[in-house]
Amino acid sequence: MSQNVPPKVSTSAEASTGAGEGSGTVASSKLAAGLHIVATPIGNAADITLRALDTLRRADAIACEDTRVTAKLMAIHGIDRPLLAYHEHNAQRMRPVLIGRIQAGEAVALVSDAGTPLVSDPGYKLVRDLHEAGLPVHALPGPSAPLTALVLSGLPTDRFLFAGFLPSKGAARRTAIGELKGVGATLILFESAQRLPDTLADLALLLGGREAAVARELTKLYEEVRRGPLPELAAHYAGAGPPRGEVVLVIGPPAADEGEASAEDVDGLLREALERLSVRDAAADVAARTGRPRRAVYARALELARSPGPDRIGNPAETPLSQDRRARRKGRGDGRDD
Repeated sequence: MSQNVPPKVSTSAEASTGAGEGSGTVASSKLAAGLHIVATPIGNAADITLRALDTLRRADAIACEDTRVTAKLMAIHGIDRPLLAYHEHNAQRMRPVLIGRIQAGEAVALVSDAGTPLVSDPGYKLVRDLHEAGLPVHALPGPSAPLTALVLSGLPTDRFLFAGFLPSKGAARRTAIGELKGVGATLILFESAQRLPDTLADLALLLGGREAAVARELTKLYEEVRRGPLPELAAHYAGAGPPRGEVVLVIGPPAADEGEASAEDVDGLLREALERLSVRDAAADVAARTGRPRRAVYARALELARSPGPDRIGNPAETPLSQDRRARRKGRGDGRDD
């Protein structure tokens, strides 16, 4: 899909940019030394501020995640400045290089592939080191995918938590969701399109019928925001399959009566889980689903598994510890019995 090309923005001395204090004009003088954190479009190339364009044109160099991505945006806006790759794989080596250039009096612009740098994006260590070195850092606000999705979602905006990407593995993802369950705020998550159906299924399992929104292709031609309770969204994408494009999930806060699971609820879930899982795995599963501390849930699972009489869970010929040893060996490919 081609990017929308914005109308030409004047860079003459008469163009108002707000690059200095308050609203002013584009200066022909050298840009102030320091790091300039510049937000760039998340989809529509026209979504960039006048101040951002002026800063990018006057920077001594532009540090970016992917030089190919940034070069395309610079070409659209007629900007020709040196590009320096700065990403998580070379950050340790490049940080001293960028700091050295700023110490020498250069103005370095920092951009991400899309949106506001440092938001689910490398860069905070560079800012931290510059502060520690007493060097100037400037931020130029602009596009942000989490905030764009939030304001489109129709969900509460007075309190929200951006939690980035959930883990890709199912068990780790459910644990992370369990940790977020009790947060009394709207949740904002990034997710890959391919993992979206599985993630929504886990969210529906652990967070119940909370209202949510799936926002994709934000600011682009095929922008879509699908709203509904988590179980409905999970059912839709289970049938339709992964969507195309980049996805942001927005999930409403817990209802007032959505309190912590009771001890009876935990016992019921553990009894069900122990019928099919080892003690360790059952405890991990229930801890993720309830948000309870894993160590406490594991201790309770041991009690239930060891309980005598008709309430005993699992195979009476095995102890809970032998069940766990068997599960661990099976996971390593060791088929020996105890």
